[in-house]
Amino acid sequence: MSTLDLFRLDGRVAIVTGASSGLGVAFARALAEAGADVALGARRVERLEETARLVRDAGRRVLVHQTDVADPGQCRALVDETVAQLGGVDVLVNNAGVGTAVPATRETPEQFRAVLDVNLSGCYWMAQACGRVMRPGSSIINISSVLGLTTAGLPQAAYSASKAGLIGLTRDLAQQWTGRRGIRVNALAPGFFASEMTEQYPPGYLESQQARIPAGRQGDPTELAATVVYLASPAAGYVTGQTLAVDGGLTIT
Repeated sequence: MSTLDLFRLDGRVAIVTGASSGLGVAFARALAEAGADVALGARRVERLEETARLVRDAGRRVLVHQTDVADPGQCRALVDETVAQLGGVDVLVNNAGVGTAVPATRETPEQFRAVLDVNLSGCYWMAQACGRVMRPGSSIINISSVLGLTTAGLPQAAYSASKAGLIGLTRDLAQQWTGRRGIRVNALAPGFFASEMTEQYPPGYLESQQARIPAGRQGDPTELAATVVYLASPAAGYVTGQTLAVDGGLTIT
């Protein structure tokens, strides 16, 4: 097998949550282009059809399933249907996420819990459901954030806590599953990439943060999607329990 062949995902099945917009769309498309069939999960199922078209255009099979990852039963249903329709699960991209920017003295218990229910608990329920059926050689990729590693000038206690917790969850699942089940578990910590979340930032915020980024720019979603393909593929067969910052150098400043 050549080095480039190590990055192929032919014959594999991937699940991408939060696949209705933004980075989830880029992840699904890249995995399909690398050869994987893809199951798409999101709460806004009506917005998944465009993502499904991109997967079909890459010549791969696709499954669309309405999923709220905060509900463990819906996570199990997505995995069960993926196994029934596509034949298994080899890759999970835990991408579904929400964010808030509420000052800590005013954030309600409901607001805080709602973020953790999706960003942290939802990733655990999806990983648990997939871990029960995944074959050796499978890969789980948790989409954390640089805000799990540093701060960025906005009041985002719930979001930062959820993303830091996801990094801890990644390490523990890797320790439990890599040796015994052959399932690698890694996290990505993206910096600033165009998404629905960045569209909600206050005017001038992204420009104010750019001086902290050695690369001097936001990331392109295709750059992050290529990293997902790497972690999903045999090319990363000796990588597990790691958090890879894809941030233009933000976390070294």
